[in-house]
Amino acid sequence: MPVIDRRAVLTGLALLSLCRPACAAAAEQLSVDADEGSVALSRYAGNRAGKRPAVMLLHGSGGFERKPIAYERYVRALAAWGIDAYLLRYFTAADAPVLDPKTSTRQKREAYETIRFDGWSKRVSAAATAVLARPDSSGRIGLLGFSLGGYVAANTAARDDRIAALAVLYGGMPDAMVFRVKHLPPLIELHGEADRNVPVDKGKELVRLGKGVGAEAEFVGYPGSGHGFDFSDTDPMAADAIGRVAGFFEVRLNLH
Repeated sequence: MPVIDRRAVLTGLALLSLCRPACAAAAEQLSVDADEGSVALSRYAGNRAGKRPAVMLLHGSGGFERKPIAYERYVRALAAWGIDAYLLRYFTAADAPVLDPKTSTRQKREAYETIRFDGWSKRVSAAATAVLARPDSSGRIGLLGFSLGGYVAANTAARDDRIAALAVLYGGMPDAMVFRVKHLPPLIELHGEADRNVPVDKGKELVRLGKGVGAEAEFVGYPGSGHGFDFSDTDPMAADAIGRVAGFFEVRLNLH
């Protein structure tokens, strides 16, 4: 039998995800009870029969609506490897107006985020409980966070040992949690080295924290790329990032 080049397959799937339109299959809309009101999730089933692992995607401060096609690229790549993908809306009704850049300053938004990380993490953990209880769950779940969602994902993974794998795009660990981290799952951090929004050092710090508590942790830097580079239709590194993330979860969530 021919040897399958996994990296080539992942890159090919990522390139296809950049070119294809929005997901053809309709998402299943779910609601989970949690502190501060219900959490809404959109579920996309993986292309695999039987019990499957899951990855919950955590949006940036603009929500999934800011650029839905960009998030769907990750959904398609994960589904192609038989992983159920969940778009998780962790904001409460009170959060969105405060974080709206049209009505608040960056300083006010960052101050608000600082006091909200633990509350958001509780909501993510409540969603994880519901996903893991599904009859189609393999019992393995990962988090994929983007920017603000990356901070929430890291904070959650440090507190909830059910999280089996963590991927963060241009995020980090909340400052208040840095000196309290005692556990992290295997993780990968991808960061544009020209990021002017979240300093690349925050991503490197997360990887150091992971290694410091005995987790396997990898940093992938993209020279010349800025914040949200993987959402670009023109940045050549977008496909690489999507392929790496899908490959990371394919291995870490024990599909085989």
